[in-house]
Amino acid sequence: MLAAGNSSRFELNVKKQWIRIQDKPLWQFVANSLQNSNKFEKIIITSSSDDIAFMKTYADFIFVEGGNTRQQSLKNALMHVDSEYVLISDIARACISNDFLNNIIKESTSADCIVPYIGINDTIVYDGNTIDRDKIKRIQTPQLSKTTVLRDALNTDKDFTDESSAIVANGGTRKFIKGDEDAVKITYLRDLIKIPCLKPPSADILSGTGFDVHAFENDTKMYLGGVKIDSDYGFKAHSDGDVAIHALIDALLGAAGMGDIGMMFPDNDNSYKDIDSKKLLSRVVKKIYHFGFVIINVDLTIAAQKPNISVYKLKMRNALAKILRCESARVNIKATTTEKLGFIGRSEGVGVIANANLKYFNWRN
Repeated sequence: MLAAGNSSRFELNVKKQWIRIQDKPLWQFVANSLQNSNKFEKIIITSSSDDIAFMKTYADFIFVEGGNTRQQSLKNALMHVDSEYVLISDIARACISNDFLNNIIKESTSADCIVPYIGINDTIVYDGNTIDRDKIKRIQTPQLSKTTVLRDALNTDKDFTDESSAIVANGGTRKFIKGDEDAVKITYLRDLIKIPCLKPPSADILSGTGFDVHAFENDTKMYLGGVKIDSDYGFKAHSDGDVAIHALIDALLGAAGMGDIGMMFPDNDNSYKDIDSKKLLSRVVKKIYHFGFVIINVDLTIAAQKPNISVYKLKMRNALAKILRCESARVNIKATTTEKLGFIGRSEGVGVIANANLKYFNWRN
């Protein structure tokens, strides 16, 4: 299953492989469907380098990092195939019925590649001339190939858009069979409503909590909640030390099930030395949306004996809302002291608790 694309034609913040079918991302929904058919020894999924770690937390398939092209992704996946035949499909081909699979598989010995197609009903004009539409075929996936033949055919620098074209160019054979009109390929958002097997996303609310503390450090600039604080001291940290943003990142990652800030931005990586924490938050927010989530609201409690942040709370709300892509009313900032108890009460540092709520992107709206 090929799922390493960047969904550039989908033209949304969410990658199409991560839109939710109820509570399952599209790639998992399709993979589960194929697995439940009981026709395959193993299922191999290609993924982009940005997605593969998160995909592995969802299901126990074989995940392979894809390449810059569909063909390179396929070559990477074929390294894990040891069966006589291999079925190749795109994750965007969401509804593949058992009858469709059976029609393809039963023709396995008929040619090196079995290729489903759909005919054309409209008149076709090319370069000013009307073409016989009965000779036009819209090629579909899945395609079933002899593994050794396909590997040999892809051993070239020439790029092909489907398996059968590569096999034929290398001297192999293909057989066309009637495809399935319901096996629509998702290219644009509007394609989703044409596919009968896709149910709308779950209305679940996903919550996460983050907590972080930083000690004070003299002669350092202080940044808190994305705002520069007028102070003679700042925070001791690997980055700029914005403890509020760090707690917020953990809350967002927790709600999405994406680990924690230390996994995404390790403090032994010098590329994050003194980095503006707003940049880290922006990267996290981009991933949150790419992976099919929408931020509902966030709530932060800042515990500090000093400095007095009451005059900065509105600025913090506005700064964070801009990065989170939500209204400032959805960003709540609370401040408290610890009544001079503990390290916070002794004015040695600041602690922040953050909560974030997410929902799934609703592609039906």
